[in-house]
Amino acid sequence: MTADAPRHAQSDGDDAASLSDAQKSLRAQMLATEHWSLLASRSTTQSEVLTRIAIFLTLVSAGLVTLGVLGNATGFRGWFGAAALGILALLVLLGVITQLRVFNTATEDLAYVLAMNRLRGAYLDLDPGLERYFLMGTSDDETGIGITYYPFAMRDRSQVFASSAMVMLVVNTALIGLFVGAIVFALGGSIGWSIAVGAVVALVQFALWMLKGYRSYRQVVGVHVPLRRAAG
Repeated sequence: MTADAPRHAQSDGDDAASLSDAQKSLRAQMLATEHWSLLASRSTTQSEVLTRIAIFLTLVSAGLVTLGVLGNATGFRGWFGAAALGILALLVLLGVITQLRVFNTATEDLAYVLAMNRLRGAYLDLDPGLERYFLMGTSDDETGIGITYYPFAMRDRSQVFASSAMVMLVVNTALIGLFVGAIVFALGGSIGWSIAVGAVVALVQFALWMLKGYRSYRQVVGVHVPLRRAAG
């Protein structure tokens, strides 16, 4: 299937060359309508997930403040331990749900980028002279993805580590480590063991989430069959 993709793109270009001006105009309008639809869907999805992240971080802040208030009220004795574990368990559950949504949104965003790159390729089929005016990618392959996400240089790891998803991941894995450490301490473990076990669990969770994100990206790139590939 991959080998047929360049021929498919070429046949589309030949088909566009045989269209009348009225047919080209109609096709451009239809492509533009689809492009705006994708932009609106992408914007809505990004807005929704950023709101979810903001809500989660607000709940984390409120939960930690609540633990401080309860600790002062109870002297960190009696029912404080049970309350702390309950609050941390709720935050961890909300964190996992939010983290899944963030990763799903990243996959959706990748699909939107591929779709819009494909549409830019269709614009070039209609008018090859437009290519010099496009800053974003015009090929729906992995090279085109990188150009759209970062058109001024080669995409590097700093974009991943500076993303909203990474902020969410750091907070979520820290919460999981704190929750596991609290459980170890509640079961009679020393403070040292509680910190050590919590830190190890947090690091393992971080690595597993990163692996999940990478596999999701590679799965989309592997399944998708480009219609146009970047030159060179």
